Amino acid sequence: MTDWTDLIPEAAKSYIAGRRLDEVECIVGDIAGVARGKAMPASKFARQTSFFLPNSIFLQTITGEWADNPSGAFTEPDMILTPDFTTATAAPWTADVTLQVIHDVKDQMGNPVGAAPRNVLRRVLGLYEAQGWSPVVAPEMEFFLVARNTDPNMPIQPPMGRTGRRAAAKQAYSMSAVDEYGKVIDDIYDFAELQGFEIDGILQEGGAGQVEINLNHGEAVHLGDQIFFFKRLIREAALRHDCFATFMAKPIEGEPGSAMHIHHSVIDAKTGANIFSDPSGAETETFLHFIAGMQTYLPAVIALLAPYVNSYRRYVPDFAAPINLEWGRDNRTTGLRVPISDPAARRLENRLAGMDCNPYLGFAASLACGYLGLMEKKLPRPECLGDAYMDDAELPTNLGDALDLFADCGPIREVLGLEFCNIYEAVKRNEYKEFLQVISPWEREHLLLNV
Repeated sequence: MTDWTDLIPEAAKSYIAGRRLDEVECIVGDIAGVARGKAMPASKFARQTSFFLPNSIFLQTITGEWADNPSGAFTEPDMILTPDFTTATAAPWTADVTLQVIHDVKDQMGNPVGAAPRNVLRRVLGLYEAQGWSPVVAPEMEFFLVARNTDPNMPIQPPMGRTGRRAAAKQAYSMSAVDEYGKVIDDIYDFAELQGFEIDGILQEGGAGQVEINLNHGEAVHLGDQIFFFKRLIREAALRHDCFATFMAKPIEGEPGSAMHIHHSVIDAKTGANIFSDPSGAETETFLHFIAGMQTYLPAVIALLAPYVNSYRRYVPDFAAPINLEWGRDNRTTGLRVPISDPAARRLENRLAGMDCNPYLGFAASLACGYLGLMEKKLPRPECLGDAYMDDAELPTNLGDALDLFADCGPIREVLGLEFCNIYEAVKRNEYKEFLQVISPWEREHLLLNV
């Protein structure tokens, strides 16, 4: 009988080599990208091929409430979770020797659960595969390191740096700004190495305490798994040094927000060639079809790329966040940017997604738009050659409007799956309703005595 540890990646084998493995965390990402599951002794995990969780984990909102099941009764039948051993990775911040393993989610008939975000992404990739294509993605992760915030009524502050002063804004690409919280960065590097993750680069972004980590390009599910793990890794590294890491889209008033820019290319599965470039190295019409799909369908998936009420605070002019569907070559004011590259690496960067989105759903939504463009073979608007920040906003400005567009778009619902779309909308409508019942400090300050 094969030992299950023979099936795990080399980094995980190295982490437990010569040591007694104490615990295995059996996890699956929910709608928000929160890890749900069970931890168990490694000895029990070795004897167990699967375990069960109720399907209601995909109906839980970010506040812990439950949305109504759009398919009917709230009976909470069990799903069957089986380990994907290729995802096994260390949890190096724990006191015991622990591995994390993402699990595949199926119903009791053996069918993939349509509401599981990882399955949604696989569904979209299957549509590409049926056409002989293999998408490639490369994500950029932006986040803030902030001072511990134990009272939600108090504004977020930048962290204290090694100089004894709080991090300052407008220090983009500054090496000394990164050094201010170098101990956190060191732990991020160390944890990533132990987990077998390769970081392409770390840099200081424009906000106070705002950091960007770039990952190498690769297969979408694999990169989704990495970001899922990275969010926990980064939070744990920050906690070791008396600060928080947040992936909230807009945590600090007056500062830029945090994006998850997604670079896309598509490979011909037979030839290995990038279908966005022809043999001479020029852009193909197929590339333009992909861009047109983004321009046509991105408004309908903003509810997935900007999934919370706070997400829309990032979509404001003059804060380094595009609020348009223009495309341009090496133009960072456009929502869709074509970076400088050689023909083999020609790609499109979607700059609209927030870092608060579920990475599986962010990739799935973005690739769904590109797929529909490839199938419909439309052409995009002319390239934007100027400052696209000056254009009128083309995106929904709040979660309610975004959900209306999502609900009304038949092609997107077909690509992502009706079961998922109905459940996602139910969860997000519930969250939006909860938010609308909260009275903000702004309302108390300006309306209480003046209206």
